[in-house]
Amino acid sequence: MNKSYGNKLLKTIALIMLVFLILFIVGAMIGAVIGGGNILTPLLPSTWSHILQFSR
Repeated sequence: MNKSYGNKLLKTIALIMLVFLILFIVGAMIGAVIGGGNILTPLLPSTWSHILQFSR
């Protein structure tokens, strides 16, 4: 293995993680609309605070 292979691998992993994050956020927004809420509700800090408190 050489250095360029490692760089390409890291870039690919970073791209996959970025796509996953974007799809997660879009899915949460769609779920909020289907559930009868505001589309921006999943982006509020209070929502994430509640999720973290619930998971403990």
